[in-house]
Amino acid sequence: MRGTVAAATRTTVSAGRRAGAVGLAAFAGVAVATQSRINGELGGRLGDGVAAAVVSFGSGLLLLILLVPATASGRLGLVTLRTALSRGTLRPWQCLGGGCGAFLVFTQGATVGALGVAVFTVAIVAGQSASSLAVDRAGIGPGGRQPVTAARLAGAALTVAAVLLAVSDRLREPATLGLALLPLLAGVAVAWQQAVNGWVRVVTGSTLTATLVNFAAGTAVLLAAFAVSLALRGLPSGDLPAEPWLYLGGPIGVAFIAVAAAVVRLTGVLLLGLATVAGQVVGALLLDLALPSAASHPDATTVLGAVLTLVAVAVAALGGRFMAWSSGIRSGTARRGRIGGGER
Repeated sequence: MRGTVAAATRTTVSAGRRAGAVGLAAFAGVAVATQSRINGELGGRLGDGVAAAVVSFGSGLLLLILLVPATASGRLGLVTLRTALSRGTLRPWQCLGGGCGAFLVFTQGATVGALGVAVFTVAIVAGQSASSLAVDRAGIGPGGRQPVTAARLAGAALTVAAVLLAVSDRLREPATLGLALLPLLAGVAVAWQQAVNGWVRVVTGSTLTATLVNFAAGTAVLLAAFAVSLALRGLPSGDLPAEPWLYLGGPIGVAFIAVAAAVVRLTGVLLLGLATVAGQVVGALLLDLALPSAASHPDATTVLGAVLTLVAVAVAALGGRFMAWSSGIRSGTARRGRIGGGER
């Protein structure tokens, strides 16, 4: 099986399949921005970010518990998962990506109400871009080692600048600014989550199984955190809301994790992250502009920060190709010049 997995990671990916994978990842990014708004609102209603995360992750897990055994690929994936763990083809730590997702969902419930979706998303982007470089360089994902190029480093640096620009109007609010560190750290964790979930997908051959493993690990972490919260602070101050849309965070999370686990072997961790980032930034800005909340008041600096984030995505994703293209143009021009000179 190990040889099969290695072969899968070395398979040449066509430009069309890669473009389709990037499009799916971008659409999933828009969904994550929507999930952030939903979980942020749920956390505000409950008065407890951990409780909101438990509801979101737990509903996703329940959905998967129904879906996975009902499909042939899901059942086969569970059998393959058990075999892979017993033989060492898949390591136990590679099944813990859901813990990072749990932290991300917690930060949604705990900080979106104060930061707004746009600033939250830009902070996520900075952490994810930097971490994706390290994850790709270490070869943690199923796509193997990816080189750290000047374009990728420039893209990561630009995302940090984008965060500073987006929160520049809040530099005099240390408490609110400090909250931005939570999604920043969550972004760092997300890159590792995508890499190890991708491995579970490759080894088991089932996107549903990989998603179930993710949600099982994340729900376990959140239940432990909620137990500690109950012991220290008691029950959440708010009540469960009646609006059905506030419980869609879990299903949206299932869709996102499934897409990420399915396409990461085609894109690599960095390109997957960049595509989801583009979708998140656009979705977050549209949500904050079209459906503003008490905290979401995107001004010119927030919009500029989002635009700079998209520029960073383009630099990291296309910078190397542009440099190769321009180098080819220069080489062709020089070659034509030498030929022309010889003819004279």
